[in-house]
Amino acid sequence: MKKVDISIQNISKVEGHADLDVKVRDGKVHAVHIKFTDNKRFFTQAIRRQNIRVIPQSVARICGTCSIAHTMCAIEAIEKALDVEVTKQTALMKKLIVNGLMIRDHALHMYMFSLPDVFRKDSVLDFNDREKKFLYDAFAVKKAGNMLSTAIGGRAVHAPLPQIGGFSKVPDVKALKECTSQLKTAREKLLDVMDVFYNCRIDYTRKTNFVALSSEKEFDFLEGDICSTTGICIPEQHFFGHLVKTVLPYSQAVGYRFKGKTYMVGALARVNLNKERLHKETRQDARKYLKIFPSDNIFHNNLAQGIEIMHCIDDSLGVIESHDFRPEAPARIIPKDAEGIGVIEAPRGTLFYRLAIDRNGLIKEGNIVVPTQQNQVNMELDIKKLVQENLNRLGKEEIALEIEKLIRAYDPCISCATHFLKVNWV
Repeated sequence: MKKVDISIQNISKVEGHADLDVKVRDGKVHAVHIKFTDNKRFFTQAIRRQNIRVIPQSVARICGTCSIAHTMCAIEAIEKALDVEVTKQTALMKKLIVNGLMIRDHALHMYMFSLPDVFRKDSVLDFNDREKKFLYDAFAVKKAGNMLSTAIGGRAVHAPLPQIGGFSKVPDVKALKECTSQLKTAREKLLDVMDVFYNCRIDYTRKTNFVALSSEKEFDFLEGDICSTTGICIPEQHFFGHLVKTVLPYSQAVGYRFKGKTYMVGALARVNLNKERLHKETRQDARKYLKIFPSDNIFHNNLAQGIEIMHCIDDSLGVIESHDFRPEAPARIIPKDAEGIGVIEAPRGTLFYRLAIDRNGLIKEGNIVVPTQQNQVNMELDIKKLVQENLNRLGKEEIALEIEKLIRAYDPCISCATHFLKVNWV
C-alpha cells in the first residue's frame, strides 16, 4: 500500500473519547496521531479552593474505574504536605485497598477486553462452550477484588472510608473472612488464564523505556523511588521535574516524556523493574511466566497484570491472616502553607499529584498527571512500527484489527475495547 489514510473514530478513553489517524505515503508511515478529543475536564481548576478534607472524594470522580487510585494519591500528597505520620495499621489498610483495586481492574481488562483478542472473537459474548469457563472465572476474580475493596474502603468504587491520616472505620472480621475465602478461590482460577496469555504468540515488540515505582523492600504500589529500565532512579518528589510535556496540537491532552525519552507505565513496567520483589508465593507459582520478563512485547502487559493479581492475592492473604484490625484515634491534621507530592501506581501506571495547600486547609493549585497521558506518545510509536511492518503483509481490515489489539494491550481505559470502533480507509 503506497498511499492510505486510516481513520479510527470514537475510541473511548479515560472519561472521554479519542480518535486515531494514520497517514501512509510512498509506502512509509508518516504520521500516527491518537487524538484525545474530549479530555479537557479541568481537574486542576476544579480542585482549587476546595478544603483538603473533601479533596480525596472529589478527585475520585475523575475516573470511575480507578477512583480509589485517585483518592489514595491525593491523600498521600496531602499527608506529605502536612507531615502526617500514619500508623502501621493504616499503611496496611492502604495496601489492601489498592490490592483490591488492582485485582478487580486487571481482571476486567484481562478477561473481558483482551482475552477475546487471543481467541479471535469480537467479544466475550462470542465465546464457545469451552471458552465460557473464562467468563465465569472472570466474575470470581473480579468479585474477590470488589469484596476486598469494599471490606477496607466501604465500596469497591468511590470508597468513602479512606481519609487523610487513616480510615474512618476498621474492617469487619466477618467481611475479611469472606474476603479470604474468595481470594483463595480467585487464585485457583487465575493460573488458567495466565497460561492462555503465556502461550499466546501475539508480538508487539519494540525497544521501550519502562518507568514505575520501585522499592528495595517489596513489590509496592504506594512507596519507592521512580525508576526506569534505562537505569535512572529519582525520589518521587522530583518526578515532575523530570517530565517533559509534549504538546500534541491534534489532541486535547498533552503527552509526556521522561528525561527526554518516550516511555511506558503500567503492569509491564512494574514487573520488568520489580519482579524479584514479588510475594514469595507468587514467585514460586508464577516462575514459568516470570522467565519471559523483562519483556519489550507490549502484549505481555496482559500477562504482567495476571502476575500482579496473584501478587495482590498473596500479599492480601498474608496481611489479613497476620493482623488484628482495631479502632484507632484519627491522626491530627494541622493545615499550613505547604506543597505535597503523591505518586502511586494505579492499575494502568504511575499516577502523580502535586497539591499546594494554604494555612486554612484549602487547595491553592495542583497538577495531576495520569497514566494514559504518559503512555500516549509511546503508543503512537508502537502503532507506527506495527503498521509499517504489516503494510505489504496484511489487508486493511487486518491491520486495523492489529491496531485495536495493540491499543487494548496498553489497557488505556475500561471502555476502550467495548466502544471500539469503526475504521474508515481513504
